[in-house]
Amino acid sequence: MNHPDDWNEEEDNFNLALTQRTEELYRVPNFDADENGLIEALVLPLRDLVIFPRMVSPIFVGRESSLLALQEAQHRNQTVIGLTQRDSSLEDPSLKDFLPIGVEMAVGRLLSMPDGSSSALVQGRRRIEVVEFIRVKPYIKVRARVIFEPTGADRQTQALMRSALDSFDRCVQLDRSIPEEAHLFAMNISEPGWLADMIATSLSLNFAEKQSLLLMTNPRARLEQVNKILAEEIDVLELEDEIHSRVQNEVDKSQREFYLREQMRQIQNELGEGDVFTRDASDLKQRIEKAAMPDEARKVALKEMERLNQMPPMAPEVAIIRTYLDWILDLPWSVFTEDNLDVKNAARILDRDHYGLKKVKERILEYIAVRSLKPKKERQPILCFVGPPGTGKTSLGRSIAEALGRKFVRVSLGGVRDEAEIRGHRRTYIGALPGRMIQTMKRAGTANPLFMLDEIDKLYSDFRGDPASALLEVLDPEQNNSFSDHYLELPFDLSKVMFVTTANYLGPIPPALLDRMEVIEFPGYIEEEKIAIAEKYLIPRQLDENGIHDLGLKIEMPSLQKIIREYTFEAGVRNLEREIGRVCRKVARQKAESKKYSETVTPEIIEKFLGPPQFFLTQAERKDEVGVATGLAWTENGGEIMFVEVAILEGKGTVQITGQVGDVMQESAQAGLTYLRSRAASFGVGSEYFDRLDLHIHLPEGGIPKDGPSAGITMATAVISAFTGRPVFKDVAMTGEITLRGRVLPIGGVREKVLAAHRAGMKTVIIPERNQKDLVDVPKQVQKDLKILPVNHMDQVLEIALSKEVTAEPPKPKQKKEEGE
Repeated sequence: MNHPDDWNEEEDNFNLALTQRTEELYRVPNFDADENGLIEALVLPLRDLVIFPRMVSPIFVGRESSLLALQEAQHRNQTVIGLTQRDSSLEDPSLKDFLPIGVEMAVGRLLSMPDGSSSALVQGRRRIEVVEFIRVKPYIKVRARVIFEPTGADRQTQALMRSALDSFDRCVQLDRSIPEEAHLFAMNISEPGWLADMIATSLSLNFAEKQSLLLMTNPRARLEQVNKILAEEIDVLELEDEIHSRVQNEVDKSQREFYLREQMRQIQNELGEGDVFTRDASDLKQRIEKAAMPDEARKVALKEMERLNQMPPMAPEVAIIRTYLDWILDLPWSVFTEDNLDVKNAARILDRDHYGLKKVKERILEYIAVRSLKPKKERQPILCFVGPPGTGKTSLGRSIAEALGRKFVRVSLGGVRDEAEIRGHRRTYIGALPGRMIQTMKRAGTANPLFMLDEIDKLYSDFRGDPASALLEVLDPEQNNSFSDHYLELPFDLSKVMFVTTANYLGPIPPALLDRMEVIEFPGYIEEEKIAIAEKYLIPRQLDENGIHDLGLKIEMPSLQKIIREYTFEAGVRNLEREIGRVCRKVARQKAESKKYSETVTPEIIEKFLGPPQFFLTQAERKDEVGVATGLAWTENGGEIMFVEVAILEGKGTVQITGQVGDVMQESAQAGLTYLRSRAASFGVGSEYFDRLDLHIHLPEGGIPKDGPSAGITMATAVISAFTGRPVFKDVAMTGEITLRGRVLPIGGVREKVLAAHRAGMKTVIIPERNQKDLVDVPKQVQKDLKILPVNHMDQVLEIALSKEVTAEPPKPKQKKEEGE
């Protein structure tokens, strides 16, 4: 390694050698022109270089012809003419590829370069215009005319020179690549053309601009062009200087912050507190490496970890990245609970917690049986429990999870309007979080819980999004193995989750979503089932909750029936449990006050504890009546009997239907009336009756809206009874849709309607023939007590429901008076 003194000595030797080479250039004489101002000289082709007069520049020579020309010129101690190529990419240019104006140049000694080429210093002397080419091989020789430029300057030219000098001074101040001596040298130039060439050489102009300036032989025009170039260069340099200052300020600020943080870190180390941020980052990295997550998630976590390490601890985004990493690490990517595939154990748990619900229990036991035979079964069932409130849909989900040995998690979707509730928010939002799916999976702690989506029919859609559509991916076994949350932006596997959804109605659920689920209906409980549930589950639970389990309190069967019939009106058992709880609280108060209480709750005590009855059971008619038929209706709380009353009055043939009847039921009444008119002759009804008599059909309990086609045969029977005077049997109830031809079509809710007829004391029930299959769900005792008759035509209905005896005179319209009477 050289000593510093040796470096200074080498630098002095280099500067001395450069000075000597420059002095050699000045010793080369110019060509002498003949009487016509012409000279003959060798040509040095310049590929991507423009040499201006009086300027010194190094050149590199690679072509053999150029090297021969230089050697010949140095041998004769002559100058050469430098001709610039129009296109620098041409390797072997022709004569037309050179600019017509070149520069006479003095060339110094040739030096060999390591790559085999040669270099030399050249000095431009004056502009030369090529007249003709004399020789092409082995080097180019031309005859040229010397261009003499005026050295004086008028007032306008002087102004241009001063403007150029001022602009050049500003460029020197802004551009660090231009030496400060350049402006001092330019100030001592008195010739306008020389000044323009000197400034053009100092600036970093492109090849085309240099060629354009070289071709300008008028010094004033060249100065004007240089002034324009200087103005543009100053604008660019000032913008660069502004950007550089701004960047430098930011760098200085960052360096200052870094210095202060280092001081703070050292102070914390001295105090024994250590670098909490560094410690947390190290812990996070260890957690990522140990976590059992997919490769894609690990890759993203490590990338975010690198970003976190590169940020200052006080940066706002640190908290965002840290929260994101915590979510990734807390999710159960590969944590599973082992399923309990004991079918008998599952059956015992389901029967222990719930009474009835045969279809649901069978479906769950079938699933467990299949899993026991094929443990690696990938697809999980996606069940939809549909039924009235209080029928045990949510609680059954808990029992299924217990039977399978899975974690139970629940999300209520009632009133959810925002799609982001399902898919989460983008991390760009302040306070962004994953959607409820991912949040619940984190809470579950396993990748295969039983996930209950409660009240799926209560989802809403508006301008904020459609959450029901967002659930399509969640509840599709073909897609949910790579569920994408907007916050995570990572695929999460939901295919191992057993989804159970609940709804009260199927109507609001979109068809595409409903198609992804296996629907299992929860019918309302009949009275016998409610009594069994109360005795087995509700009463023991209320006795325990109210602290009277050791009193031996008993609620008699008639008392339970009274509560069910007169104090609750529902398909489920929620209100029944509340009323039983009220009874238990009354007894608990008597016990606490040391008052006498009865250990057996009788119907009389029920009315004393609960007050007057709230509901009254509709009973069958006491006698057969004309124009009154008994129908069967389905409600959310079970079945009911419903009376249809018909009155015929003098009038103009109008038909009036009252009782808050919907459009479908009104159409059924019209269809029944049309059937009567089409068969009027067989019933002994004259055609003029319909034009001169008014018909009023009324359904009592007008405060309750009624609709549906199932009252069609009931209204038709009541109308025909009113027109014929034949009474309808009081113990016959019916349901079915009627057509214009008198055909009886199937309806829904057969189980609830038949049970309602049984409760009301009916003896015979008429149902459509195609509804016989629904009798499977009707209890055997009910079928034994009732005479259920399937029909397919209105004639059969009338044969069963109407008495053959005419007990009331059929209405007849009054005879029209003859004219003149």
